[in-house]
Amino acid sequence: MTGAFLTFEGIDGCGKSTQLRLIASQLRLRGLEAIATREPGGTALGTRLRAALLDAEESVDPLAELLIFAADRAQHVKTLVRPALESGHIVLSDRYADATIAYQGAGRGFPAELVAQVVELATGGLKPDLTLVFDLSVAECLARTRRRRTDTGSLGDRLESEDAAFHMRVRDAYLELAQREPERVRIIDASGSVDETHVHVTEVVTEFLEKNTGARSQEPE
Repeated sequence: MTGAFLTFEGIDGCGKSTQLRLIASQLRLRGLEAIATREPGGTALGTRLRAALLDAEESVDPLAELLIFAADRAQHVKTLVRPALESGHIVLSDRYADATIAYQGAGRGFPAELVAQVVELATGGLKPDLTLVFDLSVAECLARTRRRRTDTGSLGDRLESEDAAFHMRVRDAYLELAQREPERVRIIDASGSVDETHVHVTEVVTEFLEKNTGARSQEPE
């Protein structure tokens, strides 16, 4: 089986991280070699960068934010993603380059040309084979993040703490991306329950893997 690179995107609170964990576990139970990772934080260096970058009490200049995300991504691609793909693994990443286009491009207002150059430098041209964008209204996403903060007693992170207008720009950027690249980017309606969303994710991912990688699921005995 050839490797496959799948990315999970969407605004904060959309449920993408939960869905990634669920589908990764499901693929492993079916006998497939799946690696779950994230950006930032998919490597030892990335974990340290994530702690500083997303600290709700840390003041980070927008340009520094853009470049730190790029540094994390360069390390991630070089040391984890490419080697795993070359060895035939299915790599599932919680955010990747599209997040920079949405958050630093649309959200922060950096020019598209600059963002594209930074993304190309960090990724070496590596693009996902399939991207799932979990779409949910900004109001509901913000309500979910507030509930999570209350339940965990955490402050959340800097990006979660941005205002509704910021998250609306990010959401619009993801939807525009799906329109531009319909073969790669699939919109997942995240307004239902976790189980309902998981059913949709399973259908999309299974169909893609069987069609594009030759993967055939093996149910555990």
